[in-house]
Amino acid sequence: MSSEKQEIRERIWRLLEEKGVARFPKPIYGRIPNFNGAEKAASRIVGLKEYAEAKVVKVSPDSPQRYLRYKCLIDGKILIMPTPRLREGFLLLDPSKIPRREYDKASTIRGAFIYGEKVGVENLPKIDLIVVGSVAVTKNGLRIGKGGGYGELEYAILLECGKVDENISIATNVHDLQLIDKAPRDPFDLVVDIIATPTKLIRVEGKKNRPKGIIWDALRPEKLVEIPLLMELRKRRSHT
Repeated sequence: MSSEKQEIRERIWRLLEEKGVARFPKPIYGRIPNFNGAEKAASRIVGLKEYAEAKVVKVSPDSPQRYLRYKCLIDGKILIMPTPRLREGFLLLDPSKIPRREYDKASTIRGAFIYGEKVGVENLPKIDLIVVGSVAVTKNGLRIGKGGGYGELEYAILLECGKVDENISIATNVHDLQLIDKAPRDPFDLVVDIIATPTKLIRVEGKKNRPKGIIWDALRPEKLVEIPLLMELRKRRSHT
């Protein structure tokens, strides 16, 4: 399964480079790839009812989602941003506490660490909308990330801690070239509800069958060491 997913990632990274739509940061290999038209795709999400009604939005820290992070601050929404590889948990950015002239800087990873606040998962507000980055996504919503499983873990942690519910809308913005027909699926994989590209918006219909929480048996021991939050949650679980 994982080798098949990696073949898909390699194909998409290569395709974006060959078609000349990949952009900084480079190389895009091993990353959620940034692409020409990322802001146009993101603006389709900004135009949705789900975004308009959301007070708290979680957006991945990847480059193609920067415009969405900026818009959340401009639009007065609480922005939740996972730290890279979840090493330091989650950052909360409250636009009312950030000078407006600094919103652009605050939407970057470096700026988020300056203007955001590290908040324990138990103290996060309930999240209304999630936006994730993707390397590839099928037209029925199955997402392939860069291979670390962080997007899935973020969702599972937030679900287990009661900060999202199973019906939360999950969106991704990708280039049209990142749309694929099919992909293998693991039990922990995320299925998105909304796919936004520079040319179209796709709403995924039907039951998503997302994970019900952290699948502990699927976690490698090194992940527990790498992500202190997971270790903490596991300890709590063993004491209940």
